[in-house]
Amino acid sequence: MMMTTTMRKKSASFLFRYSRIFHSDQPLSLNHNNSLLRSGTSLCMPISRYIGSFRGCRKAFQASAINHFRMPCGFQFRRFTSLSSVVQRNPSFSRLNSDDIDFFRSILGEKNVVQDEDRLLDANTDWLRKYRGTSKLLLQPRSTEEVSQILKYCNSRDLPVVPQGGNTGLVGGSVPVFDEVIINLGLMNDVISFDKVSGILVCEAGGILENLSSFLDSQGFIMPLDLGAKGSCQIGGNVSTNAGGLRLVRYGSLHGSVLGLEVVLADGSVLDMLGTLRKDNTGYDLKHLFIGSEGTLGIITKISILTPPKLPATNVAFLGCKDYSSCQKLLVDAKRKLGEILSAFEFLDNMSMDLVLNHLEGIRNPLPPTMHNFYVLIETTGTDESYDKEKLEAFLLSSMEGGLISDGVLAQDINQISSFWHIREGIPEALMKAGAVYKYDLSLPVEKMYDLVEAMRTRLGNSAKVIGYGHLGDGNLHLNISTPQYDDAVFAQIEPFVYEWTSNHRGSISAEHGLGLMKANKIFYTKSSETVQIMASIKKLLDPRGILNPYKVLPHSLAS
Repeated sequence: MMMTTTMRKKSASFLFRYSRIFHSDQPLSLNHNNSLLRSGTSLCMPISRYIGSFRGCRKAFQASAINHFRMPCGFQFRRFTSLSSVVQRNPSFSRLNSDDIDFFRSILGEKNVVQDEDRLLDANTDWLRKYRGTSKLLLQPRSTEEVSQILKYCNSRDLPVVPQGGNTGLVGGSVPVFDEVIINLGLMNDVISFDKVSGILVCEAGGILENLSSFLDSQGFIMPLDLGAKGSCQIGGNVSTNAGGLRLVRYGSLHGSVLGLEVVLADGSVLDMLGTLRKDNTGYDLKHLFIGSEGTLGIITKISILTPPKLPATNVAFLGCKDYSSCQKLLVDAKRKLGEILSAFEFLDNMSMDLVLNHLEGIRNPLPPTMHNFYVLIETTGTDESYDKEKLEAFLLSSMEGGLISDGVLAQDINQISSFWHIREGIPEALMKAGAVYKYDLSLPVEKMYDLVEAMRTRLGNSAKVIGYGHLGDGNLHLNISTPQYDDAVFAQIEPFVYEWTSNHRGSISAEHGLGLMKANKIFYTKSSETVQIMASIKKLLDPRGILNPYKVLPHSLAS
């Protein structure tokens, strides 16, 4: 039995139509062509499958056979690495010996001093299988005191170290370049305190983002950031890389959410900045030096973070647009008309959608039968289900009347919401399954974002597929070039063009992934030489021997 509800807005005769009995799990579909809001095709997906998708794809990637090139210096990288020259090991660094192993065992115990080859292979290799170091030692401290003892000893011995969390980074920042000692904080995962009045969470750096989110959910709160890698990434790594993610348009960056840090410096000194105050104007706010420093200035061991309350009403719409200009105008209108309830505004082009449909199982286009040039995912969160939904529906109808939306669906339940998000979050997995991929994470003025995608398509022609998607709400483009296999000729066409184009349009070569090893020598495309020199001075002050995550973030000529 079909039930209809009339939408009254100006002279528009749009109708909601869906079945209460058999089709309550179907999305509400908006179609500008027939002026009718019809029920869409069911896209149900179990939440467990959605949450587990990241873990599953990582295991698949790690099981794949990938050719690496071993350089004389011992560092391995794939042909598509962004390094302009071979990195040389710092000759001032010492080599690990048996006395070092004995010392680490004396403070950590036998079990937490790992030399197993299989575990080391995983810890030495980044998530994309792009970079691989040759570390012979993985340490697993259980407390700040143990981290302090490790660093004090390594500093005295000139033993380089690489801090590691969930190892989900995309720029080679979380793995050794050579034989650096790996310090993994995964055992430091306790929730220290949570204040329900202020919403302030204090926790250790090894807490997995998804686990922290589950804890907060039970308290009626949420984490201010949400990432596709939430099932593996750790909060310490998130803060160290200043991870952005899907909620930045609503809650801002971690520079605003993080209230305090505890950091262990290179010499083992513990810097206690673990405040829980919203306001504190006593001198320099040093915690900001460590947010986004990628472990090159100190190892974050504890975090104090402001968490927003969990709001009861969540709505997600998946929309089709005819051109990028419509996506931009839709964003402007969404900020004005949805205002306080807008929590995400994502976009993908038709080539992104095509990849997901062809390479991921269980994915269906919510807007059949035709492909649209662009797709937009809008999420709202608020306190009043009926008010928020009415506000979103009114916005969608006015947008269709104005020609900004060609078609669209409104999720009707949690399964629908997860399936819509799975399309957007599944793009990286689909790209990996399609073959070789060159990935670039860029910030650009919103009006210029897709110009780079089109410029790259013109430049590469039929030699590659150029895919554009990302966080339109905060001007973050994920530019991906997909080819059957890695090709030096294609790579030469991509770089340095992609960085030059971004620099010429006053953009940033790293929006949220960091610089790591991949972009350390590219920093001048975004930062002035004077700025970089000050960064190098800060590094020299806090880590004079240069043992913390060497070869990362700063140009190798300055960091050596």
